[in-house]
Amino acid sequence: MLVYHPYPVSLLIEVRDEDNFSQPSNRLDKTMSDVFSLLSLFFLRIGKTRECPATYCQIASIRQLLDHMNESSSFTESDLKPFRARLNELREIVQHDRTSGLHPEAMTMLLERKLNACDAVLTHLHDSLSVLSEDLIPIHQRLVALRRQLVALAAKPKPSKTDLKPMLEELRLIDQKRESGRFISSGGGLLPENQPLVTGILEECFEIAQEVEAREKDVSFTLKPIYDRLMEIRGQLEGLVMTHRWTLRETDLWNYENALRDIDRMRVDGKFVDSEGNKPQGQYVLLYLLRRCYGLIYRLLSSSEPVSEELMPIANKLSTVKKCLNEVLKYGGPFSPRDLYPYQLALHQIDQMRKDGKFISAEDGTTIPEGQGILMAHLNECHELLEMLKEAMSDDEEEDEEEEEQ
Repeated sequence: MLVYHPYPVSLLIEVRDEDNFSQPSNRLDKTMSDVFSLLSLFFLRIGKTRECPATYCQIASIRQLLDHMNESSSFTESDLKPFRARLNELREIVQHDRTSGLHPEAMTMLLERKLNACDAVLTHLHDSLSVLSEDLIPIHQRLVALRRQLVALAAKPKPSKTDLKPMLEELRLIDQKRESGRFISSGGGLLPENQPLVTGILEECFEIAQEVEAREKDVSFTLKPIYDRLMEIRGQLEGLVMTHRWTLRETDLWNYENALRDIDRMRVDGKFVDSEGNKPQGQYVLLYLLRRCYGLIYRLLSSSEPVSEELMPIANKLSTVKKCLNEVLKYGGPFSPRDLYPYQLALHQIDQMRKDGKFISAEDGTTIPEGQGILMAHLNECHELLEMLKEAMSDDEEEDEEEEEQ
């Protein structure tokens, strides 16, 4: 007995060809997905697991997982094999029903197109791994495993420094296998240039490690409102990175930039203070969140706002300073104020190039070239990185004093 009517699906298939069937979802797609998901669960509930309507939920879940893997770039060949095997099993069920005529042709055609879309994503993922050289494959596999361990650690309410330390040490050892940003082979030669997949995961692992380091430190209740506001801003900016990156206008970020500037101005001599002028715990966490917010604004602006040729030397210098500061942050201390002085001087020199808060054209001294927003976000992020290093340096000194007392 037929419990659903395929007519609306038939109309949709007639209107769309297969290439247009995997376009971004609209309201019709979402409604249809809800309907067929309920139908699929109904077939599973009554035990008809080998009929094609029951496969819809499974195909949709596989597509979501594959899309997530594609976004994170964190997967190995062994992760893809079970998906390929399961898609082949589901395709057999759909093809059997199409041949037998047990279910309407519109239903089987819809499911076949869904399966083809999954196959396309799976093939893309497989192809992205095929460019890795033999020397890079074990490094890639280990980085994927480390990333999963770090994500699991970051998900804990109170991550432990002792759990993080061995992972961070292993990441540093892997990072030392690079020369000028590229991995080298066991023979000492530079590996092929197809390394973004591996280097991207490595940098992401260091980012997650910094997040864990920040979260393991306590935030005083007097600083909690600032912490909550920064977490809110970060969440909103991360949402913009995912959804509006290519259609964003600089004016859309004005409120976020203003809010961050207001928070930045609360600091006294680089520290957040309470109503009594004390410097409570949680400085490192707040500095990390500030840097993260400025970094997200930089990413959003870099994909939508051009930087004029006049400002490119400043942009390149800032990129170099940021890269160096990130390297120092990766490997940690011990280091002294003298070690940080060159970066502080470089940022001071760049700060001095501004007039009334803007970078002015050197030719006429009045024109304001394009790219102000992206340079300011970049400059602010560098300042916050420097403050994080100073805070980490003072934390290390306090820990050494405590050890000596014991």
